[in-house]
Amino acid sequence: MPTSPASHIAVVGGGIGGLAAALATARAGHRVTLVERAAQFGEIGAGLQLAPNASHALDELGVLDAVRHHAVTPPRLVMMDALTGDQITSLDLRSEAYTQRFRHPYLVTHRTDLHAALLAACTDHPAITLRTGHTVTRAEQDASQVRLSFAESHETLAADAVIAADGLYSRLRQALVGDGRPVCSRYVAFRGALPTERMTGRMSQHAASEAVMVWAGPRMHLVQYPVRRGELYNQVAVFESDHYTPDSDDWGTEAELEERFADACETVRDALPLISRQRRWPLFDRRPTDNWVHGRIVLLGDAAHPMLQYLAQGACQALEDAVALGRALHDHPRPGDAFAAYAAVRRERAARIQTNARRFGEICHLEGMGATLRNMLLSARSPEDFDDISWVWTPAAATVPAL
Repeated sequence: MPTSPASHIAVVGGGIGGLAAALATARAGHRVTLVERAAQFGEIGAGLQLAPNASHALDELGVLDAVRHHAVTPPRLVMMDALTGDQITSLDLRSEAYTQRFRHPYLVTHRTDLHAALLAACTDHPAITLRTGHTVTRAEQDASQVRLSFAESHETLAADAVIAADGLYSRLRQALVGDGRPVCSRYVAFRGALPTERMTGRMSQHAASEAVMVWAGPRMHLVQYPVRRGELYNQVAVFESDHYTPDSDDWGTEAELEERFADACETVRDALPLISRQRRWPLFDRRPTDNWVHGRIVLLGDAAHPMLQYLAQGACQALEDAVALGRALHDHPRPGDAFAAYAAVRRERAARIQTNARRFGEICHLEGMGATLRNMLLSARSPEDFDDISWVWTPAAATVPAL
């Protein structure tokens, strides 16, 4: 526990990163008020991959068992050629090589199930107050506190420090860093989960295997895996649009989805009609920034390091952030010192993963001779060779640097 009196720390944002940050901060001995702009807590989206670094963080937060109750532990990660239907490479997640190298499981789960587990833990913690319907419009700080103002009322909230976990379009990041809008990759995703029983033919075989399937193709890919104890099957179809314009939503359409996947193998084409079309998700990130700490305000999760999804690390890195911040707040009595220590641990690693997520997307979406060479190189890998990915799946050291 901290050696000085507990601080009152406000968390802005009630998503996965914000809830994890609130829980880690409270477990470090501080009082927390979390404010969320939505009228009620919730999470949108579908499936989520939690590599062993995320499982490690969830374990430290005390919620791993709750998450595992609904999650699936896939036996393999499999990369397929979306055009030929041939396997390119795989990783055996139940091998002795995996268990010796990584102490925690690789999980796949529904975003709402992870969010619900974190929300339940925050609700149960006596040091955490949760407030919905609070949209932060301003954060003013002086030498002793930060005062948050809200759109819904003249009420203000005073806190010793603030954790900005308000996502990709973070208002606090914009006010503090001022680096403009997120960068659109020109790629868009259609995603959703459906009852596993609706998967038929070859698709049912893949669903029954419980493997994470990645079908890589030219400027497109399809990801499939089971969630919620195998009752649902998650599918994500991603492709680059030829019609992207910055100020329009008239791109990345269903017609483009069909066109981009037209040359895919039969198994991939069979999956397309079952992919949710209710919403399209343009894919954004930002260039890494060193500017995480602003006096008594610190950035966390997508507010600090939004990344493309190609390494499946967005939520994982937010969870790592929360754990590192909790450790820093435990070890450093003053929030400002804790924030500096947290940023020192996390900035370089998060930036490296942001950058490499872009690169892996480029590798996944190669075409022609580039795809042929990729397949030749990766096909020679052993399913028990984790050297290329181990740095991502291994969390940073548990120590927090002294100041």
